[in-house]
Amino acid sequence: MSNVLVIDVGTQSMRGIIFDEKGNLLVKEQVKYVPYISKQNGYMEQSADMYWSVLCDITRKLTERHADLMSEVIAMSVDTFRDTAVLLDEHNNVLRDMILWSDQRTADVSEPLPAKNAFLFKLANMTRTVNAIRGKVKTRWIMQHEPELWAKVHKVAHISAYINLLLTGNLVDSYASTIGHFPFDHKKKRYLSEKDLTFPVYGLDLKYMIPICSPGDVVGTISAECALQTGLPVGLKVIASGSDKGCETVGVGCVDTNVASVSFGTTSTVQFSTKKYFEPEKFMPAYPAVLKDYYNPEVQIFRGYWMISWFKQNFARHLEKRAEEMGRSVEEIMNEEIESVSAGSDGLILQPFWQAGLTAPEARGAIIGFSDYHTRAHVYRAIIEGIDFALREGLERMEKRGKQKIDFIAVSGGGSQSDLICQIAANIFNKPVKRVQTYETSALGAAIVTFVSCGVYASEHDAISNMVRYTDVFTPEPTAVVTYEHIYKNIYLKLYAKLQSFYKYLEKE
Repeated sequence: MSNVLVIDVGTQSMRGIIFDEKGNLLVKEQVKYVPYISKQNGYMEQSADMYWSVLCDITRKLTERHADLMSEVIAMSVDTFRDTAVLLDEHNNVLRDMILWSDQRTADVSEPLPAKNAFLFKLANMTRTVNAIRGKVKTRWIMQHEPELWAKVHKVAHISAYINLLLTGNLVDSYASTIGHFPFDHKKKRYLSEKDLTFPVYGLDLKYMIPICSPGDVVGTISAECALQTGLPVGLKVIASGSDKGCETVGVGCVDTNVASVSFGTTSTVQFSTKKYFEPEKFMPAYPAVLKDYYNPEVQIFRGYWMISWFKQNFARHLEKRAEEMGRSVEEIMNEEIESVSAGSDGLILQPFWQAGLTAPEARGAIIGFSDYHTRAHVYRAIIEGIDFALREGLERMEKRGKQKIDFIAVSGGGSQSDLICQIAANIFNKPVKRVQTYETSALGAAIVTFVSCGVYASEHDAISNMVRYTDVFTPEPTAVVTYEHIYKNIYLKLYAKLQSFYKYLEKE
């Protein structure tokens, strides 16, 4: 029996997990950390070297505590969150803390684009969206506000590439990890050329870009220097996989055209796998999948299940002591509270745009329908339902654009651990919701890619059939479905259009 090691780098914690070739999670070491450093409101940064320090701590613990399992590890892989910017000098030293995906600052976009590009974007009614993208380019903000530091920049990379560098000495990244505000052609899986229409949007010269490889390629092997820091054996192969969301999609078995992957994570997403490239929303790319020859069209709810953490921090702090005394989580207690709240939260409806998307840059969150009988539990349930409504809307749009019919949902992320949350999703999507044998689906997806790369399985399909098992199925409940169908079609889908003018007004304030 052979094993693989996966380092799963999340926004709030990192996990080192060993899987066997049947998809069994053998052991896990997890370290939680402060998600970000905030120098002022809306700024969210973190030290790239903090992640490396935590990785070393995890691998040393695995080596010391589970030497027998580690001795059977044939290769390792790393999956990370997306959309970061690690700035490196000519010696590959980090120049500043990296700006995280959740950061709220925006760059100045008053400098005009080339006339031809600007005209074509205007013709397609995409000027606002393009400017929203330009404003979120992290390197543009640094160029504008830290020009002396930018003058020292030699390469720009995602955190995944930086970890690959420290593990192997090779600064390289998987194309399935190259998801963010870089001049990257997601359809062709290569960097944009200077002649491409969208190249000027990023304002980033190609000289700053690093080499990319395919998922399943060998990035390199553990170097002697790395072995001293991590306890990992010299020569252990490091296999390229992909981003956390892409790996989740593989880890829940989302490869056939009739299944969608829904992630109830910090950012909530819905995506599926397809060999046909199409834009899930106009002018928004489908991402290259961890599965070769596939793409993952995706719709994101940027603050997603982060809203649960926000709600807990602001409205449920009093439950922390009770949860500690009971040896349970605050979320478990809150989930029990909403069991008595009926479907539809007794008329309370939430639009979960706590952070606006690129195609609706003026959007904000909204809650309507308040009455004197509503409680904290109603608001909590309305958050869960609102996220599901938004994900369903995104899925239906992708089904229509891709001409792909989805029969069931495979779930992952923190929220998927709750039976009640899974049942609410089944009722709102009006489709069966399936859960696999482990909550650690990102790591499982990376493990699948790693086993295939090592020749244990002939293909990803073969690996998935052996390593992914649906252990729980939640079927739609007819009464709740009727309630949710009414809310979704007659209220939720009309809500944004009704509120859009107010959002635009608030945007100017």
